[in-house]
Amino acid sequence: MKRYLILLFLSFQAIIAQVQFEAKVSKQTLGLNERLRIDFTMNDDGDNFIPPNFEGFKIVAGPSQQVSQSWINGKSSFNKTYSYFLLPMQKGALVIRQASIDIRGQIYKTSPIRITVTAAVEQPRDPNDTQVTADQSLHLVAEISKTNPYLNEPITVVYKIYFSYNIGITNWRELDKPKYNDFWSQNIDIKQLVAEEGKYNGEKYRFVTLRKTVLYPQKSGKLVIEPLSLDVDVQLPSNRRNIFGQVLLVEDHKRVSAGAKTINVKALPEAGKPADFSGAVGQFTFKVTPSKTNLKSGESLDLEVSVIGTGNLKLFSLPKPIVPTALEMYDPVHNEQVSTPLSGMTGKISDKYAIIPQYKGKYPIKPMVFTYFDLGSSSYKTITSPEIMVNVLEGPNASDNSVATTSETKKSVLSSAQFKFIKLKTELTSIKQSDFYGSTLFYFLSVLPFLCIPVIVLFKKKKEAIDGDVAGNKIKLSNKLAKKYLSEAQKEIGNKEPFYIALEKAMHNFLKAKINIETSEMSKEKISEILLERKANPDAITSFINLTENCEFARYAPSSIAAIQQDYDKAVAIISELEKQIV
Repeated sequence: MKRYLILLFLSFQAIIAQVQFEAKVSKQTLGLNERLRIDFTMNDDGDNFIPPNFEGFKIVAGPSQQVSQSWINGKSSFNKTYSYFLLPMQKGALVIRQASIDIRGQIYKTSPIRITVTAAVEQPRDPNDTQVTADQSLHLVAEISKTNPYLNEPITVVYKIYFSYNIGITNWRELDKPKYNDFWSQNIDIKQLVAEEGKYNGEKYRFVTLRKTVLYPQKSGKLVIEPLSLDVDVQLPSNRRNIFGQVLLVEDHKRVSAGAKTINVKALPEAGKPADFSGAVGQFTFKVTPSKTNLKSGESLDLEVSVIGTGNLKLFSLPKPIVPTALEMYDPVHNEQVSTPLSGMTGKISDKYAIIPQYKGKYPIKPMVFTYFDLGSSSYKTITSPEIMVNVLEGPNASDNSVATTSETKKSVLSSAQFKFIKLKTELTSIKQSDFYGSTLFYFLSVLPFLCIPVIVLFKKKKEAIDGDVAGNKIKLSNKLAKKYLSEAQKEIGNKEPFYIALEKAMHNFLKAKINIETSEMSKEKISEILLERKANPDAITSFINLTENCEFARYAPSSIAAIQQDYDKAVAIISELEKQIV
């Protein structure tokens, strides 16, 4: 009786044993420069493992597979693990989505995992480690020309990457671009990146200037410039040498950040600030220039108001002239001839006014005043233009009433004649409108639903026929997947493992679409037999099979981008050739 109870207990235990498939991460909060390990573990053997796409992460290693199985006191245990090492590509809350696997015909999925990525963190270094690392040999620096400027005073930010003489930089990618909130900014183009020599913390380094920006603070107080962050690929010397005694280089990468910078912006002094101050800061000259001062009634003159110099030229408005009512002044045409070198904006801005006199006489244009804050003396300065006298030699006299009346009439006629070209023709609409009810359009719209019924019936039958063609739909799906994975392979040419995974899937789905074969039936002999029956070239068949078998090996073997590109071109050529040959 006891034996039966033990057997019953063991059977019950086997029945309630559950398959477990879960994802575990090394940490759920990490810095932008830290790696994350994720393990997908299961307690039963499975096939067709499909990892998540790891959106927001870069795969730096994996997948590696570990399998363990043991028997203890007659009880077996099984564990299988797929491991990846990931590097975050952005800050914020990221989600690692579900992975899936087929275990005994049942699909199991992991739960999504939320990961919080913070700014780059300082990583401690072992003092006993003499190996050259990117941490000690690579630095990104933001050089600020001035940290306590006045409001609207130009400052420059120059981003430089310093690297020691014993390492090399092969590539870099921007992770976080600097943000200049409450600044007017202008980037200065760097046409060619050149390595120069300089010093960092008193030691000799090489450096490359990556970015130059001119900033004008638009707000007083403490303003923060958010950092520039880069992902840099480097070559580091190792402790190993080749047979010729040369130091072997190893590939590595490092996340570097220039760090946030705080600028203390001083407000412009209130003492001595003129009432008409418009915000100009710098060193300027001010001019008011008429095109002519002697003219006839009806002629026009151009009055140019301009400011020339160095400062925030695009960030303030010019004063507006005041003219007598006898002079008709039109809205100005604004012009800017400003360049922005590293020292700040320099050049000329101007407003040009068209002025037309209406009567004979002499009319003064009052002096104009321009005020700016001079950075050299830290004081306000005012420039006053001279008075301009406009002499109208001919025309009606403003003091003569009859002439004035005639002048007003003439002015009205001239004004209407000036705008006559705007509307030369009139389009009239009939007052009597026909009713919609009983019209041709009314009857057409009434009959239209009945005309659509045969079209809807034909469309429905066509759709039912398409949905009933299971084999045809399956072939179409496989063909679509083949194109999709081939496109993914092209995008992943720079990443070896994802490239060969996508390429292998593309070739398998191509076979499914063309010869209607399932993945479980695919073998070298079966594929060759079917393709030969479909009139395919034997050489093309051999090339296709060899490339398919090579995909799995190539994922883990050393390979260059040129070799990957060659495999992609070969796959495209073979698929195109078989596409033409298969009947």
